[in-house]
Amino acid sequence: MDMIQRRVTAVGFFGTLVILSGILYLVGIEDLLRELSRADTGLVALVGAITVGWLVAWALGLRAVLAVLGVHLSVVRSFLVLNGAMFSNNVTPFGQAGGEPFAALLISKVAEMEYERGLAAIASVDAINFLPSVTLALVGAAYFATKITFSQRLRAATGLIVGLAVVVPLLTYLGWLNQDAIERRLESVLTPVIQRLTKVLSGVSPPDESNIKSRIEGFFVAIERIATDRRGMVFTLTAATLGWVFQMIALWVAFWAIGTPIPFSVMLFVVPMGALASITPLPGGAGGIETALVAILASLPSITVGLETALAAVVIFRGFVYWIPILIGGLVVSWVGVDAFGTFAN
Repeated sequence: MDMIQRRVTAVGFFGTLVILSGILYLVGIEDLLRELSRADTGLVALVGAITVGWLVAWALGLRAVLAVLGVHLSVVRSFLVLNGAMFSNNVTPFGQAGGEPFAALLISKVAEMEYERGLAAIASVDAINFLPSVTLALVGAAYFATKITFSQRLRAATGLIVGLAVVVPLLTYLGWLNQDAIERRLESVLTPVIQRLTKVLSGVSPPDESNIKSRIEGFFVAIERIATDRRGMVFTLTAATLGWVFQMIALWVAFWAIGTPIPFSVMLFVVPMGALASITPLPGGAGGIETALVAILASLPSITVGLETALAAVVIFRGFVYWIPILIGGLVVSWVGVDAFGTFAN
């Protein structure tokens, strides 16, 4: 399994390199380097600091969710755990979907909780973090609808956001109503799969059906507990929204850094739309997100930026947003692997 995972990840990174190479070919490396060479280093450093602010905000959201489940971590530990989780998302295909199983393992080990509760925690945090992006994108689209005439590409992007705003809550509601049926279906599907997998793993005893059923039930109980805690939900949603605002400020400052300021209102629409590209089968959405951001920025008739300018700002922005969690999270994963995480204060 490890070999298969490594091969899938390698293919994902190869796809990222192909896409990024295509963007560079289209824009021109010399033009990009010229834009980056005139960047204000102080403002570039500020983009990095704002990126850390985004991570702190989402770490507070994770901390609140874990507190609902009876696990209390310090802000520092929550920050490190979040980066460890994001590290797994950024190095596995399909973003959160690919990294959540490992992120759940990390959380369960650090927080000393059952794996299924760790999975419920990270799944809830990812879902809650996604919700404000749709709302903010709708606000941005509504604003631009009063200012400009949307091109066909922008109409399609707006239609996607509207569709998500309708479909995601509807599916969540239907899932909540049919929770028992979904739970039974997962038990029937996952039980034979888990038992077959554990048989081929050395040193792992296949769990019986009652144990698997108990763990699946524990996952849904944890999800229900998180969803019904109003105070925790409000706090986590606030932290998630604040995190998105930090990302928007970071990209906005990146444009200031290269001497091409653009209206902040543009960020309301551009940043959430770019984030949707993380669902592509690329590690952390790398390549897809950059392409989406540059394409949308170049399509907005309300601003006048060339492809090289848009790409330069996106490179600065994504350089921090993608690599800071990888660097911090990689250290966290290494420390957890050697049981050194406990050196941090509670």
